[in-house]
Amino acid sequence: MAKTSYKAEDIKILEGLDAVRMRPGMYIGTTGVKGLHHILWEIVDNAVDEAANGFANKIEIKLYKDGSASVEDNGRGIPTDIHSKAGVSGVEVVFTQLHAGGKFSADNYSYSGGLHGVGASVTNALSEWLKVEVYKDTVYEMEFSSYLDKTTGKIKSGVPKAPLKNTKVKTKKKGTFVRFMPDARVFETIVFSPETILKRLRELAFLNKGLEIKFYDENTDYSRTYKFDGGLTDFVKYLNEGKSSLYQEPLYACASKDNVLVEFAIQHTDAYVDSVYSYVNNIPTGEGGTHETGFRSGLTRSLNDYARERNILKEKDDNLLGDDFKEGLTAIISIKMQNVQFEGQTKTKLGNPEARPAVEGVTVNELDLLMKNKKLQKVFDTIINKALGAAKVRLAAKKAKEIARASKSIEAQNLVGKLASCSGRKPELNELFIVEGDSAGGSAKQARVRQYQAILPLRGKPLNVEKKKLDQILQNEEIRTIISALGTGIGSEFDLESLKFHKVIILSDADQDGAHIRAILLTFFFRYMRELVNAGHVYIGMPPLYKVYKGNQVEYAYDDKELAQKIAKVGRGYSLQRYKGLGEMNPSQLWDTTLNPETRSLMQVTIEDAAEADRLITVLMGDEVGERKKYIFEHADFNKEDKFAKMKRS
Repeated sequence: MAKTSYKAEDIKILEGLDAVRMRPGMYIGTTGVKGLHHILWEIVDNAVDEAANGFANKIEIKLYKDGSASVEDNGRGIPTDIHSKAGVSGVEVVFTQLHAGGKFSADNYSYSGGLHGVGASVTNALSEWLKVEVYKDTVYEMEFSSYLDKTTGKIKSGVPKAPLKNTKVKTKKKGTFVRFMPDARVFETIVFSPETILKRLRELAFLNKGLEIKFYDENTDYSRTYKFDGGLTDFVKYLNEGKSSLYQEPLYACASKDNVLVEFAIQHTDAYVDSVYSYVNNIPTGEGGTHETGFRSGLTRSLNDYARERNILKEKDDNLLGDDFKEGLTAIISIKMQNVQFEGQTKTKLGNPEARPAVEGVTVNELDLLMKNKKLQKVFDTIINKALGAAKVRLAAKKAKEIARASKSIEAQNLVGKLASCSGRKPELNELFIVEGDSAGGSAKQARVRQYQAILPLRGKPLNVEKKKLDQILQNEEIRTIISALGTGIGSEFDLESLKFHKVIILSDADQDGAHIRAILLTFFFRYMRELVNAGHVYIGMPPLYKVYKGNQVEYAYDDKELAQKIAKVGRGYSLQRYKGLGEMNPSQLWDTTLNPETRSLMQVTIEDAAEADRLITVLMGDEVGERKKYIFEHADFNKEDKFAKMKRS
């Protein structure tokens, strides 16, 4: 347990604050909207760490009309005393020294998401100004600013306006309040997205049982409070909305082993794919890692042992596989541990080898305890029966999988006359366009650069895989063709190293049918080739809606707002063509608007919140019409500005 006293001496300084502004991407990844929210998450994570270690139970996030944001917690408060080495207050050290914080020692934080200690200082360095208040019997205040040094002509970042001040104003509040203004000289946009913030806050509330997180947007007077006394159990129920659960209450367990706190909740549904999401110290690990491996091993071992004890599996029967038990499984695994080692700077995969045996041990022990509860016997019987059904499907699909892997056979049967491959042998340079319709496919084949652009026309709508078994999916000709063209295999046998094209571009019409085809293909990639999306290989091509022309002058517009601009540019006497589909474009037009890397617009598909994406796919692509209607009525805004105008050239 972390100690309750927290002083400036507890803060370890590794190095001073370098020129964060010079290379912000090193610290926040990007200066786009994702980087903007990153500097907010750094402050939020500090507050959550206080809660995760038992020192706070309330956090409030606020957006202001001037564009600034604030985070307040009721924790211990940043140390206000003087640091012996730095000679300044703990507050000043935290906000001006890179790699300075109280999280490098387990004495102060047993578990922490902000392990690198760069959060507060980086947020300060990339803000126009930042204000801090610390509540410890009295109110302490300090302000920082970033300004242009006229002598050097360079920006001086996060400079204290004055030392930490004790206002002597008495207060009963405890904790820290931080308000900052993102610097427009750094970021492409300084407008926060309430929707993005709310998704992350809801996730944090699920992961920290009983933590109350409030959000308020001064711009719209919108407020929201999240607090889940059920924690991970509530999280699993939330993800399973729109699905048919096989048993009413999720199974839940929480225990420690070898200084690793393991918490998980599971519930099976009638779905055919699994939805397993893991977290380490509140950080989502989208690529899994040793903790997920340990959980899956423990789950498989325990359930096989149970099946044999109940004589459901006979002595002559083979054990069921992990893939059998995970069919329809929704699970959240959350662990907290010290000295976390993430693979890569994105914190998406846990590398600590000691996490695997710890998580596996807890999973086996806790499931064994649950299995001894006679009230839960029917639940575990249901799980085993679901797995037995999955095993039968697995065996039935084995032959189809082998066919899918035999690329020569598949190409001979399905790809002749369909895939117009490229001659290039470097996957990192190659592009595959999955095109709606033979007509557009024919134009695209004529327009492409054969050296690196391949065209795969779809002759019909692919299968909606959301409610289909794997053997049914592999029988669908369009899906089989896509699998063969990519060369990666699918599901548990997916191999990213075998990918033949590093850009997989969905190219469909800008109408309802085109949107449906995009949704179907994205659902397939998410469910069976998620690594393809995680690695940033999936794109959506954005064909123009209008052609504005006069004489030899031709302009293309991607939405109504851009149309007005193009008309003004061409001037009076213009002619206007509204494209209803890609098939209306001749090869040269298709090249200019959609295939040419210099002029086309592509939208890269990313997964910011995999758990939320999972839920939305279930709602939008599943069988529950009521849930889908409810979501559309709540979220659709047909007057909203067209997003095409915001697409980047790629």
